[in-house]
Amino acid sequence: MTKTRKPKQREDKRPKASKVFLDAQNPLPRVDIIEITSTNKDGELLAKPVKWKFKGSPPIIVFIPNSSKYKRKGRQHGETFTIGDQVLARLAPSHDNTYEARPIKRIKTDARRIMGVYEASNDGDRGHLRPVDKRYRNEVLISPKDAGAAVSGDLVLVDLLDMPKYGPQKARVVERLGPQNAGKNLSLIAIHTNGIPNIFSDDAIAQANHCKAAPLNTRDDLRNTPLVTIDGDDARDFDDAIWAEPDTDPSNPNGWHLLVAIADVAWYVRTGDPLDRNAFERGNSVYFPDKVVPMLPEIISNGWCSLRPNEDRPCLAVHMWINDEGKLLRHEFIRGLMRSQARLTYQQVQAAHDGNPDKVTEPLMESVITPIYKAFQALQKARKKRGSLDLNLVERKIVVDKKGNVKGVVRQPNYDSHKLIEEFMISANVAAAETLGLSAYPTVFRVHDKPDPDRINTLRKSLQTLDLKFPRAGSARPVDFNRLIAQVCGGPHEHMVNMLILRTQAQAIYSPNNIGHFGLSLQKYAHFTSPIRRYSDLLVHRALISSERLGEGGWNKKHDPDLHKITEFISKSERRASAAERETIDRFTAAFLSEQTGAIFRGRINGVARFGVFVTLDENGADGIIPTRNLPADFYDLDEAHHLLIGRRYRLKLRIGDVVDVRLLSTDDISGGIVFEYADQTDKIGETKIKKLPRKRVRTHQSFSARGAAPKRKARKYNKR
Repeated sequence: MTKTRKPKQREDKRPKASKVFLDAQNPLPRVDIIEITSTNKDGELLAKPVKWKFKGSPPIIVFIPNSSKYKRKGRQHGETFTIGDQVLARLAPSHDNTYEARPIKRIKTDARRIMGVYEASNDGDRGHLRPVDKRYRNEVLISPKDAGAAVSGDLVLVDLLDMPKYGPQKARVVERLGPQNAGKNLSLIAIHTNGIPNIFSDDAIAQANHCKAAPLNTRDDLRNTPLVTIDGDDARDFDDAIWAEPDTDPSNPNGWHLLVAIADVAWYVRTGDPLDRNAFERGNSVYFPDKVVPMLPEIISNGWCSLRPNEDRPCLAVHMWINDEGKLLRHEFIRGLMRSQARLTYQQVQAAHDGNPDKVTEPLMESVITPIYKAFQALQKARKKRGSLDLNLVERKIVVDKKGNVKGVVRQPNYDSHKLIEEFMISANVAAAETLGLSAYPTVFRVHDKPDPDRINTLRKSLQTLDLKFPRAGSARPVDFNRLIAQVCGGPHEHMVNMLILRTQAQAIYSPNNIGHFGLSLQKYAHFTSPIRRYSDLLVHRALISSERLGEGGWNKKHDPDLHKITEFISKSERRASAAERETIDRFTAAFLSEQTGAIFRGRINGVARFGVFVTLDENGADGIIPTRNLPADFYDLDEAHHLLIGRRYRLKLRIGDVVDVRLLSTDDISGGIVFEYADQTDKIGETKIKKLPRKRVRTHQSFSARGAAPKRKARKYNKR
């Protein structure tokens, strides 16, 4: 009888998720459920444990998606992870109290929570959700028991309960945000749909609360220099102050000494700390008509780093000496302690310069107002000489009350005081770029590439239809655009030409590689003047502090930055913020016009397409569309070369820049859409009258739909003239 050998059971050495391995150095288990929360400067995903029962903050977890296990199972393709995902992962200690996490299994994703408008059914059986994200096309049903306290028309956050492959989805309301047309909700929609971080971490808040006044120590004492801040009426954070005086150097007759002082954010926000990580995730502050999503907590942005009048504040400042033609002769960066003499507004400063000072500006006329305007005149000469691009564009401003309700939409005024601050800031930015261009420290440049040659050629062809000439793509300069703008100024094609030039330009971005700034016609340019609201400026401050040996807060050698990844990220966050701000202005404008349905407005065409005409109203700058179905009955063809929509039968011509009267038909404050109807069917548009042409004798006749539908073919016959 032979003995059967009992197979030896292989010991399972794999760690189990339920077993916890805790010690003093490694407080996390080897396998745990984590949630992906953000990205670091290198683009890596960061995570935190879903459950954390200990005091203090959990260690930083770097999430590595493509583990060897995933590769063996062939799941590396199509398996992506993003912020909000919860993952069962293997954890391994790395260094500096950080961990590396490799995925085992996805638990859930935060994509199940969406925002929308709750619409109750008439019979009360079930409601629907109208998602604010236009890309979300699935039907979402909400039963009465899952609606909670929401009423029809409320903006709500919902969790999707059932996500079938086909058919409607079911959801439960988790938060009621109030009526959809409430001002605060219009901003919340933009924050949600664009994925803008708007909650600071506990660590960042704790760090901000422990900040205190910066000491004088080795700083230059600027508290007796009459520096002033000049901002808009509704500004809350003041990060730049200016002053000027005649240059006393005999070798620089009629020259000027300028001083630009910028809030020393680098003193409070150090590389790699919680405030720095939160600031990087945001990239920049986002400004809405009723609120601000700041890059830094309010105690920093509106407190310790805000150059408020009659309060000592640390600053990074640059002394600049220019000649009477505005040329920058030399400059010097210092670290100082300043005390703003006054918080002034653009309108207030302009009124003082025009001879109407108030109680605040009158004592500052001789020491501040008059010198800065004379220095500005010199800077303007330099701008004109180098040929910076100057487009004539109008900006809208939304006027809201304390509750966030829209009270009006007005055109943003453009005073010389606006241009004055712009020229002072440009000079400071140039000085920063020139200093860092000669240093060994990494530099974030603000670059603006030349227009694409294909766009230039398209512009040239369009201008030829207006009997306007323009250089070929290879030789186009900003001064050529300015010459063209001056040529059409005040004429019927001024708006059209400005819009065409704007669409020709490249997108300005941040980059470690300097290619110059085409629009400003500058060889070196870096953002230095707004570190409270732009992360790029904070990086420039750190480089200047290290380069000029100005003390603490410069580059941290332990956190050597990958500027290619950093600049790519902050350029994307800038575009994200711009899109959110633009969408919100459209929503507020639509909400303001919602009570004026049926009213007739005068506007100007800013774009044409096969499906309709885009119009900007003269009164308030609102943008909307006239679909072809709302134009006089005809079939319309698009002439792309001439930027023209033309009717086949009655020859109605609609060109970019033409003035039109439109009737407001509908608004949608969730999408920001505004729909118009062409209001004048008998008068003229621009210089083209509507004229009915005689019908010609043809062999075949096509009856075209009055609303632009596909033509219907009729039987052959001869038509009389």
